[in-house]
Amino acid sequence: MGFQNRRDFFKTSLLLTAGITGISSKKNKAASLDGPSENRMGVLVDTTVCIGCRSCEWACKTTHGLPTKPIDSYLDRSVYDKKRRPDEHALTVVNEYDNPNNPLLPTDVKVQCMHCEEPACVSACIVGAFTKHPEGAVTWDTDKCIGCRYCMVACPFQVPSFEYSKAVQPKIMKCDFCFERTKEGKLPACVEVCPTEALTYGNRNELIEIAKQRIKRQPDKYYNHILGEAEIGGTSWLYLAGQDFGKLDFPKLGRDPAPGVTEAIQHGIFSYFIPPIALFALLGSVMWINRSKNNGEEK
Repeated sequence: MGFQNRRDFFKTSLLLTAGITGISSKKNKAASLDGPSENRMGVLVDTTVCIGCRSCEWACKTTHGLPTKPIDSYLDRSVYDKKRRPDEHALTVVNEYDNPNNPLLPTDVKVQCMHCEEPACVSACIVGAFTKHPEGAVTWDTDKCIGCRYCMVACPFQVPSFEYSKAVQPKIMKCDFCFERTKEGKLPACVEVCPTEALTYGNRNELIEIAKQRIKRQPDKYYNHILGEAEIGGTSWLYLAGQDFGKLDFPKLGRDPAPGVTEAIQHGIFSYFIPPIALFALLGSVMWINRSKNNGEEK
């Protein structure tokens, strides 16, 4: 990078500030959300048949190139002594809960990005780094991300994680619904490896009908609710359980899509204030002036 004198520096800073402020004046609308496709896919998670083997965790890490251990080590159930959340090292985790219907058979629950029908992360991202695909997946583009982490604040399921351990080019980490695999006609890695078929991949509308039929056939086995069918406008991942989902650490959410809230907050902020990057550019200018002044005085 060539050397910049003070005039060039100011010119660059002012252009950057004006450009970003100009973008802000257009209300900073996030990536547009098209209507959901009738062919969009989903996964039905039946927690009543999950055995907590955590093969899904191993398959996810292996597929995404994350550090992992031999699959046999995932049989260690001491990990269930504390509740876990997906993070930069694991895009999906399994937690275990007491089962009031059968104390000898605990309830194991897989947790990952829910791939909402109308994602709050997509709406909150001011640079369009998140994309909701017609097939159902919500993916993230590292080349567009500016590290503001609004997605982490906006997500009602608290899923996106940030690579705080990386000083250079940290990423937002979350389940990508095995987007590259499914484009090739393959199953998501976690679905493919599940030994009890607790995970079913297919057309979302068809999965909802399957879930309803299971509840109808075995009302004593299932809690009469399909989590994700209607919550915050619906999600691509759907859940069945034998007990109230509130006891399985799922947040209690209404039917209204989350983007309605996040967009109102985002647009309110940027309608009256300078966006963060523009502010950083101005602060950088001040710091450059002060440093030059101090160097001049020392000379």
